[in-house]
Amino acid sequence: MGGILCILGYLSLKNAITPGDFALVFLINYKIAEKLLEISYKLVEFIQTFTIASNAVELVSKKEEASSGYGVLENKIGDIVFENVTFGYEKTRTLFQNLSLTIKNKQNIGIVGYSGSGKSTLTNLILRLYGIQNGKILINGNDINDISKEFLYQNIGLIPQEPTLFNRTIFENISYGLKDASLAQVIEAAKQAEAHTFISNLPNGYNTLVGERGMKLSGGQRQRMVIARTILKNAPILVMDEATSSLDSITENAIRDFLVNFAKAKTSIIIAHRISTLLNMDRILVLDNGKIVEDGTHSELVAQNGLYAKMWSANSNGFLGINSNI
Repeated sequence: MGGILCILGYLSLKNAITPGDFALVFLINYKIAEKLLEISYKLVEFIQTFTIASNAVELVSKKEEASSGYGVLENKIGDIVFENVTFGYEKTRTLFQNLSLTIKNKQNIGIVGYSGSGKSTLTNLILRLYGIQNGKILINGNDINDISKEFLYQNIGLIPQEPTLFNRTIFENISYGLKDASLAQVIEAAKQAEAHTFISNLPNGYNTLVGERGMKLSGGQRQRMVIARTILKNAPILVMDEATSSLDSITENAIRDFLVNFAKAKTSIIIAHRISTLLNMDRILVLDNGKIVEDGTHSELVAQNGLYAKMWSANSNGFLGINSNI
C-alpha cells in the first residue's frame, strides 16, 4: 500500500495523473487491501477450525478402534505378564526373543538400560502400540489382544518422554484425563504437577490455547501439563517414561517426591534417566539388548557388581546421561 502511494504521489507531481485519478486508484487499492486482510483472517479461522476438527476425528477414530477388542476384564486390573514374547521392529532385527516377565499387581518396577536396550518398547507393547510376533502379554490372565484399547487407555496413565497435547485450551488438555472434571480438580492436579504457577501467569490462564501439539509452551511446561493430566486421571496402572526429562532440576526435585508417592498405590513401571529416582522401587529391571540381564532391588543389584552397579557408579548422582525412546 505504501509503495502505491509513493508511485501515485510521484505521478501526481509530474502531472501524469489528475487528483481525481489519484483518489480513484487509491480507493481501489484500499478496497483490495481490505478484502485481502479479510481473506487472511478467514484463512486463519479456517486453519484453526480444521485443526480442531482433525483432533476430533483422531479421538473418534481412536475410540472406534478401541472398541474392536471384546473384553474389558470387568474393570479388574491384575498382574501384567509377558509369556515368551518375541518382537522386532524389522523382520531381520529381533529386539525381544522369548521374553518372560511378571509384574505383580501394585508392584513398583524401575527399568534401566543403555540406549537401544528396549526400555520404552517394553511399555509400548503393554499399550498395544505395536503387535508382537510371538508369545502373549496378559493382564489379569487375559491376552491384551482380547482387551479393548478403550479399557487399556482408561486404566493406564502414561507420562511419555515426548508429551502430546491437543490444539485446545490448557483446561481441556488436562481435563482430558478425567471426564467431566471440574476446574477445581484441574487446578489441584496442576498444583501437584508444579504447573499452576506458570498457567496462572498466562494472560488467559486455563483458557489459553496451547497451539498445535502444544508448541506455544516450552518443553517443560508441556511435560508438566501431561503429568497433571495423568494425576487427574488416577489410573490403576502408571507408566512413566523419562517423565521429568524436560524439567529443570529445581522443578524436577519439587515434583519427584510427589510422583514417587503417587506411584506407590499403583502398578507402576518407571523408566528414569536418574537411577537415584528408582532407589525405593520394589524391583529394578536392567535391560541390555532386549534381555533382562539383572532383576532385583537397588541394594541387591549393587551387591551383584554387574551392569547396574557399573551404571550406578558412573556418576555420583546416579545419572545415566543417556536417554532413549527404544
